Amino acid sequence: GIEALESKMAELKQQVGALTAEFHAALAAEREQEERALDASDAERLRDKAAAGEDEDHDTRRLKFPDRMRLVLKNKEEGTELFQGGNFRPAAARYNKALTHAAKFLDLSPDQRTEVNAVKLSLHLNIAMCWLKITDAANNLEQAIRSCNDALELDEANVKALYRRATAYEAKGGYEEAKRDLERAAAIAPDDKAVPKLMLRVEAQIKRQEAKEKKMWSKAFS
Repeated sequence: GIEALESKMAELKQQVGALTAEFHAALAAEREQEERALDASDAERLRDKAAAGEDEDHDTRRLKFPDRMRLVLKNKEEGTELFQGGNFRPAAARYNKALTHAAKFLDLSPDQRTEVNAVKLSLHLNIAMCWLKITDAANNLEQAIRSCNDALELDEANVKALYRRATAYEAKGGYEEAKRDLERAAAIAPDDKAVPKLMLRVEAQIKRQEAKEKKMWSKAFS
């Protein structure tokens, strides 16, 4: 009887050992998977930071206006080439690099200030357009809205900025905000063809939402 018991115990020990090894292997695999996911999200975060122009900047040179402007426009042109090739993240990174240079002008005359602001405005609009296209980033719509806000700080009546912000709001489900921007855009540029087209879509969404809410309330009280 004791021998049978001992062999049963040995068998159980073996099974427990095998299960423990299996458990640890599964745990290690899971940990490795988590590490890989963290690495991937780190890489994604760094890519997004670069696209948002938040990479390291070591350029502290005091350049003359034409030299600094050359750097701004060079990066802007490279961004546009990348954008036209469908490389939206690198394009956003280039445009942001141009903005970084545009923030380093010193002692600007009023004319120079006007010129720099016009370029900055164009860069913010281009970045907004990039983020509307970078659909695989979780925060792309917020980034697009932020760039439109930056553009509107420079020119509060900019129809492109209002339209692009409305596009981002619509994609986020912020139909009332989108409608508000489109009404402003329509008042500024009544002949613009794109604005009424988007307005139709937004108003249809608002109607759909209202009908849904009505149905929900009638169900609640029936």
